[in-house]
Amino acid sequence: MQWLGYFGLLVLSYLLGSLPSGYLAGRWLKGVDIRDFGSGSMGATNVLRTLGKGPAAVVFAIDVLKGTLVIVLARTVTTGDEQSAWVVLLAGLLAILGHSRPVWLAFRGGKSVAVSIGLLLGMQWQVALAVAAVWGLCFAATRIVSLGSVCGAIATPIFFYLWGAPLPFTLFGLLGGTYVVWLHRSNIARLRKGTEPRVGSAG
Repeated sequence: MQWLGYFGLLVLSYLLGSLPSGYLAGRWLKGVDIRDFGSGSMGATNVLRTLGKGPAAVVFAIDVLKGTLVIVLARTVTTGDEQSAWVVLLAGLLAILGHSRPVWLAFRGGKSVAVSIGLLLGMQWQVALAVAAVWGLCFAATRIVSLGSVCGAIATPIFFYLWGAPLPFTLFGLLGGTYVVWLHRSNIARLRKGTEPRVGSAG
């Protein structure tokens, strides 16, 4: 029965992660598919560029909450032993996968940054704040959201290690961070060409 509960948790983690808040904002506010504009993502940054600050803030908050809720549920279902940490790892990875590959939208979603922040908040809030600080410093210096996201993703397993997190959490940082960087591969290509748009610029 315990494994059945774990299986249900993992399925629910994917489904929560796949809740398409950005897509729904585009449909409800303008009757458009947000993925047909800007970067083609359904994340908060693309919502900001397409719908404005208010909708972007709401979408960001919902996506962060999705991640935190997944960890809260995982901690509730599991027993707190070493095995539980591995279940939390899988639940977190499935939430990230759900956001980027939602079953409702032909597996075409966002880049899983906000939901990852929520996951980090649920797992170890100190790491979440440290990663947010890295993102903030990179963004403040460049006004490029994707660069901050990539830097934060790279820093995540390092911070987990420095804070003495359980091995599954550090592994989550490594696997999840690598996946988030991979999701930003088109942004990285534009960064190398110097064509990645900055927030507040005409482009």
